[in-house]
Amino acid sequence: MMNQTLIDVQKLTIAYGDFVLLKDVSFQVKQGDIFIIMGGSGCGKSSLLRVLTGLTPASGGKAFVAGVDMVSASAAQKDVVMRRCGILYQSGALFSSMTVADNIALPLRQYTDYSDKMIRELVALKLALVGLAGFQDFYPSELSGGMKKRAGLARALALDPEIVYFDEPSAGLDPISSKLLDDLILDINQSLGTTIVIVTHELSSIFAIGRDSVFLDATKRSVGARGNPTELLKNPPNKTVYEFLTRGHTDAKGTK
Repeated sequence: MMNQTLIDVQKLTIAYGDFVLLKDVSFQVKQGDIFIIMGGSGCGKSSLLRVLTGLTPASGGKAFVAGVDMVSASAAQKDVVMRRCGILYQSGALFSSMTVADNIALPLRQYTDYSDKMIRELVALKLALVGLAGFQDFYPSELSGGMKKRAGLARALALDPEIVYFDEPSAGLDPISSKLLDDLILDINQSLGTTIVIVTHELSSIFAIGRDSVFLDATKRSVGARGNPTELLKNPPNKTVYEFLTRGHTDAKGTK
């Protein structure tokens, strides 16, 4: 089952009025994979993520998530799919007036009939899973940037999702916090078998945890490359991909 296709994007087009942001985008994400959606600023990474999560309509094509086309599905159908998914937004998107525990408990109270005791136990379990045991009563303002991301991840994992989407998870983090978050993502993928889809342009994360990827080319407004990031670096299909994957580094000859 681990090789089962969980996400299947077919000739997807995203447009805003007459402006076509992306066209003819196709790729697949296998169950249990860590998949990277990468590219430079303005290439459409976040817009693609919003289509996959049912937040933004596409202009054409299909985007199957767990067998449901998120382009043509009804709101009710999208809701059923998204209950099987979790999302970690850039800022963590925690409710500032609620404690960490209440933030994590929110989806459990909304979508389950668990008792208060069971919810408290699950909240404690999710916090321990992300390394925040004992922080139940803290407010988001009392947490560091990295801790907010971890708390947001704990909430994303509240309903034991099959898929977790990450929107620029390393944004605003120092290198150490970013590395710790990457390690946590790997641990969750390996221990829970959760399928991970990450929107990012951070090379350290791309090479550290990415197993498969799609590169969005802002100039072509389409897919510029697909495959394992490390393999794409070894055998870049074009200059644009090579320059993106070698930003800030030099090759063996010392040239940019």
